[in-house]
Amino acid sequence: MKIAGIFRTIVLLILGAAWILPLYLFLINAATDPKEFGKKEKYQMPSSFALWDNMRSAWETAHLGQAVFSTVFYAVAGAILACLFSGLAAYAIVSLRVRWGFFWFVLIYAGTIFPFQMYLSPLYSMFINWEIFGFSLYNTHVGLLVLYTAIAIPFATFVIRNHFTSIPHEITEAARLDGSSAMRVFATIFVPLSMNAFATIFILQFTWIWNDLLFGLTLSRSDNIRPIMTALAALQGQYASSGPPIALAGALIVSIPTFVLFFAVQRLFERGLRVTA
Repeated sequence: MKIAGIFRTIVLLILGAAWILPLYLFLINAATDPKEFGKKEKYQMPSSFALWDNMRSAWETAHLGQAVFSTVFYAVAGAILACLFSGLAAYAIVSLRVRWGFFWFVLIYAGTIFPFQMYLSPLYSMFINWEIFGFSLYNTHVGLLVLYTAIAIPFATFVIRNHFTSIPHEITEAARLDGSSAMRVFATIFVPLSMNAFATIFILQFTWIWNDLLFGLTLSRSDNIRPIMTALAALQGQYASSGPPIALAGALIVSIPTFVLFFAVQRLFERGLRVTA
């Protein structure tokens, strides 16, 4: 037993070092003055602390302020809309017992099967040629919001449906006998009992949208439209003028919101995963 405890401790130390070492290299190089970066070893501490200056330079060089505003809009609105539409779809399949309900569920879930790269060419053609209610899709906030909402629905429907199946059907029947409409049952019974599942989906989709580079790079071109990872990618391509420490400082800036969100609702997230597993 003692040997097993020692072995477990050694494994945990190795795994901890494997996680901490890249983080250490990331932070010390982000805090290095760009002029000093090429003159020292990558693992050495910088002679002067330049993290705040590097973060300010990254913010100004890549116009991260505009990108942050756009990405917050995409991530928050896209995650909320995905939760809403997925919840309604899951409710129709589980509680309303629509005809061919399992077929519709499989059809929706099929959106998670194919790699996202397959969608790029048809999506680009659609965004260039189509409009929704007079709004152009390409290089607009509306277009990217529609994309991020739609692409999040399949997985969100899968998770929320799994949770809805755990709600006793007798509760729904009792509410309907009391005269509640289908939408009232959804709003007053299913949603309150499934807040952990909705919170889990919101966190996962917020993080995914925040970290997206592929679609933002393909379907937009303006600085005030493109999401933050696209702006960061543009900054990383400016090594000759800004240097790697500026790019690393920019990466640190864009990582902060997802860290804060996850640790702020960590317990809620864990409960949601347990319930929907």
